[in-house]
Amino acid sequence: MLYFDHCASTPPYDEVIQTMTEVMRAHYANPSSLHRAGTSAGHLIERSRAVLAEQFRTKKGSWLFTGGGTESNNLAVKGIAKQYAGRGKHLITTRIEHASVYETFGQLEEEGFRVTYLPVSDTGHVRAEQVLEAVTDETVLVSVMHVNNEIGTVQPIAEIGRMLKKRSRAFFHVDAVQSIGKLPVSVEEWGIDLLSGSAHKLRGPKGVGFLYIRDGITLYPLFTGGSQEEGFRAGTQNVPGIVASAKALRMASESMEARGRKLGALKRMLLTEIAEIPELKLNGGEPSAPHIVHFSYPGMKPEVIVHMLEEQGILASTKSACSSKDQKPSRVLLAMGASREHAAGGVRISLGDEHTERDIARLAEALRIAVRQLKPLERGLT
Repeated sequence: MLYFDHCASTPPYDEVIQTMTEVMRAHYANPSSLHRAGTSAGHLIERSRAVLAEQFRTKKGSWLFTGGGTESNNLAVKGIAKQYAGRGKHLITTRIEHASVYETFGQLEEEGFRVTYLPVSDTGHVRAEQVLEAVTDETVLVSVMHVNNEIGTVQPIAEIGRMLKKRSRAFFHVDAVQSIGKLPVSVEEWGIDLLSGSAHKLRGPKGVGFLYIRDGITLYPLFTGGSQEEGFRAGTQNVPGIVASAKALRMASESMEARGRKLGALKRMLLTEIAEIPELKLNGGEPSAPHIVHFSYPGMKPEVIVHMLEEQGILASTKSACSSKDQKPSRVLLAMGASREHAAGGVRISLGDEHTERDIARLAEALRIAVRQLKPLERGLT
């Protein structure tokens, strides 16, 4: 099988699996315990925290470990909104955020917060000026993702961050789950106050996320019952997962430039192949991440295409894994102005380290075969 679903999850590095196994075997004590074994486990967490600070060039004490990217996003958004509601109850985000951000803002609306959802262009980009135009004296949080998890568009995070710091007291949160390890992320230089990441998107283990919090910021905790993670995230830490995640981040960061060049070349090859299949319509535009290609077959259910590709030994997806079972048209494509028919037929291809030009050629041929077989059935499968 050829695995083209790296946005959903990535195969862990062999070294990460080995690290996690070794830590599970040798450091099983609770890191909050006062005895030597607990202290040793706690030291591993702090060393892992230092790895994040080193890789992102931030202060050591600014990183929390969570149970995944979804939790990191929820903690950032709800934590800021509820902690600083006294300053104001206006929040800003975009219409194309990941569900863990988008639906969190929906919950906050139900609790009395006012949310501005910024539109995007037909290529899936938001303008920094739009953010500033939406800011009011009561705005406490702006949340904009770095790389869209569905179509791969890259938002102008640096420009937004710098403009916000000059003209607003609002905190700036960035969901960087799909960009870490693929694109440079300059947390402090870009004026980011909170940044979310997830280990299993960069060849680490599932069940571990991380959240950068700029010094001086306090969050309203989602979980209570312990003083772990500076009191912002109660619960016994996942020591093996945290250590393995730090290992994965270091390895992904060290190979990021080479990965970007390789995946960028493969992506350009795939875009050329898809452009030559008239039934398929490419979605998104530049700037975009090097590992994501998204297209639609208007009038065709995307799960039909995905299953036909699987029959040919290729694994792809329709949209984000968190929403893949949702039969509704893509919220992201609708926000870009696509018709419901176009938005309902999207397929995502996400590339990884193991892919080669030969794999891209095989994928392109599989797409041609699928389209030839589906063309006569278009109306019956809509």
